[in-house]
Amino acid sequence: MSSEPTQLGLVFGGVSGEHAVSIRSANTVAAALRRGANANRYRLSCFYIDQWGHWWPPAVADAVLAKGTPAQREELPASQLRPGFQGFPEGALDVQVWVPVLHGPNGEDGTIQGLFSLMQVPFVGSGVLGSAVGMDKQAMKAAFAAAGLPQVPYACVDAQELSRAPEALLNRLEQHLGYPCFIKPANLGSSVGISKASNRGELLAGLELAAGHDPRLVVEQGVDARELECAVLGGRSMKASVLGEICFDADWYDYETKYSAGKSHTVIPAEVPEALSEQARAMAIAACRAVAAEGLARVDFFFERNSGTLWLNEINTLPGFTSQSMYPMLWEATGLPLEELVHQLVQLAQESGLPALSKRAFAA
Repeated sequence: MSSEPTQLGLVFGGVSGEHAVSIRSANTVAAALRRGANANRYRLSCFYIDQWGHWWPPAVADAVLAKGTPAQREELPASQLRPGFQGFPEGALDVQVWVPVLHGPNGEDGTIQGLFSLMQVPFVGSGVLGSAVGMDKQAMKAAFAAAGLPQVPYACVDAQELSRAPEALLNRLEQHLGYPCFIKPANLGSSVGISKASNRGELLAGLELAAGHDPRLVVEQGVDARELECAVLGGRSMKASVLGEICFDADWYDYETKYSAGKSHTVIPAEVPEALSEQARAMAIAACRAVAAEGLARVDFFFERNSGTLWLNEINTLPGFTSQSMYPMLWEATGLPLEELVHQLVQLAQESGLPALSKRAFAA
């Protein structure tokens, strides 16, 4: 095996409401790939996708990471400000393994995974199918249901129902789910566009808010539950971390609570019976199998206080890597430090990418 460092390409930013969170995650991952043994294993180049979809080379990417906030139009060369993908910047075609650190649409949903697959270059995380199914809450819930995994009662909604027959829609949701309930866009993360409804007026407002983000919506029955999370790592063979619990004083875990310092805290490992922990760990791996997720995933649960029922909530196939993110903290508590975690993720990408690389070499 060659002793030359592997050329990694870390791509972050993206046309998504989670653009700013992606920058924070990328800073954490980039630092881990440049520290310790990884500094000798890898040669890292970072690439930035701005809020209009244009790709920028390492010089711009490193400046964005150093600043820690999204690039504004006036900070970018005016001659290159064309929306959408206009081709790869200098250095991108030298990348041997891609490390996508993108959250939300246009990065977590199978789009960029399809691009890397067409290039036949290995990449960290799930493939096109796992990414797409894991991103869309309607498809995800259907896959979980097909696998027999327990979920809170929910309903799928098309935004056209809201404009065409709002009263019939409200009646259906009230009869099926009641209050409180949560309204979510199917294809956003980080609690963007999500709201809680305790009456008909709030339900209508929540549906309108979510429909502004995505025509595909999910409405879930509210439960009085603790929020537990588990990290999964692997491909054909998967392992699950210890459980963590999200604790917060707000009415629910919204975007502000999630990303504002001091508004929530984590308990790792979660203070739950060992039997429940084992059940959740097994269910987390089953959830990954159900949607064809691989590489890395964070699986979230509701542990209902009154009944003691463990409900599968959702899966995140490109979980956050910020200083407050559960995925790296869960593995740290399980005995896998951040530098080794990102190394294993790259190794998994290389292993899963070998068949594609062999085909490319044969064709040449």
